[in-house]
Amino acid sequence: MRTDSRTKKPGMVPPPPGEESQTVILPPGWHSYLSPQGRRYYVNTTTNETTWECPSSSSGISASPGPHRGSLPPTVNGYHASGTPAHPPETAHMSLRKSTGDSQNLGSSSPGKKQSKENTITINCVTFPHPDTMPEQQLLKPTEWSYCDYFWADKKDPQGNGTVAGFELLLQKQLKGKQMQKEMSEFIRERIKIEEEYAKNLAKLSQNSLAAQEEGSLGEAWAQVKKSLADEAEVHLKFSAKLHSEVEKPLMNFRENFKKDMKKCDHHIADLRKQLASRYASVEKARKALTERQKDLEMKTQQLEIKLSNKTEEDIKKARRKSTQAGDDLMRCVDLYNQAQSKWFEEMVTTTLELERLEVERVEMIRQHLCQYTQLRHETDMFNQSTVEPVDQLLRKVDPAKDRELWVREHKTGNIRPVDMEI
Repeated sequence: MRTDSRTKKPGMVPPPPGEESQTVILPPGWHSYLSPQGRRYYVNTTTNETTWECPSSSSGISASPGPHRGSLPPTVNGYHASGTPAHPPETAHMSLRKSTGDSQNLGSSSPGKKQSKENTITINCVTFPHPDTMPEQQLLKPTEWSYCDYFWADKKDPQGNGTVAGFELLLQKQLKGKQMQKEMSEFIRERIKIEEEYAKNLAKLSQNSLAAQEEGSLGEAWAQVKKSLADEAEVHLKFSAKLHSEVEKPLMNFRENFKKDMKKCDHHIADLRKQLASRYASVEKARKALTERQKDLEMKTQQLEIKLSNKTEEDIKKARRKSTQAGDDLMRCVDLYNQAQSKWFEEMVTTTLELERLEVERVEMIRQHLCQYTQLRHETDMFNQSTVEPVDQLLRKVDPAKDRELWVREHKTGNIRPVDMEI
């Protein structure tokens, strides 16, 4: 939770709207804050007690300390950093805690419950601040579009009438990333096959006997052309081998057990969500039971007023005990629900941040190996160029006149020219 920006100093509490003429002096050790819903609460920094009621100046103690919460930490996204939902427990819950056996307080819990429900809204068993009263919330990672800030609610399933949990969308993103990584590896494998086939064809062509009888410096250059094909074939074979070991294989083997790990992760969060749904069902059941007990108590109280039965006072005591027990049950169920939601919240934050880290790691891994692919490609081009350099050198030395001289010397038949016949 954030501290009230209007608080001038510890112990001095600005009055509620409409009561600006009054200033509340808090006992020593007590401080006032505002919840994300704009409701004031009080914290004793010495004892870590918290209460929605203003502590008495004479006693300096909390009327309702809230035993399992202690001091409330700052909030992020409408929740405490520890995972406890930041919205206050229902007023009916708080009044039950401090009014055991008080039929009037139990009977008057409904207005407080209505007021609390206006501050919160429960969607698919998860409690959120009500949109109409929701204050601005601080994001966990305000400078980033982080997974941990934007996937708390469920989303309508475009392929059906149901909903998809925000965490499920993140999980699908991870599994899709794994599939894309696999397909990239298969793509590189096809590239390797092309290189291997190309190298094979180059090597075969280099052994071809066509134009093998070419003579002279041109014949030497032609022989070098054929040899360069064999050299180029070797270059492409090496390129394909490096593609396999340095690109394809790492892409294929990266996180071999990733799907298993994601399934475990999915089951863990799903179990927490199921537990939360179960706790919420218990709260609703306990709330219904409390309403019934309150109605019964109210009815018996009316019977006492008109003296319809001699046993009415005894019945009222019994009804009050049952109503108090129902209130305690509701309080316990709400506590268990809040604990379950806190646990789910904490695991969601931890897990989504881990999924975010894994995605960054995956993208960086792929980027590095694709960079390695381009580097190998540049090296292959360089080596290919080196195979044709001897050809270039020999082609520059081709001398038709020299070739003619050599051929004539070798194949001449005589240099005596014919003359005219004499009579």
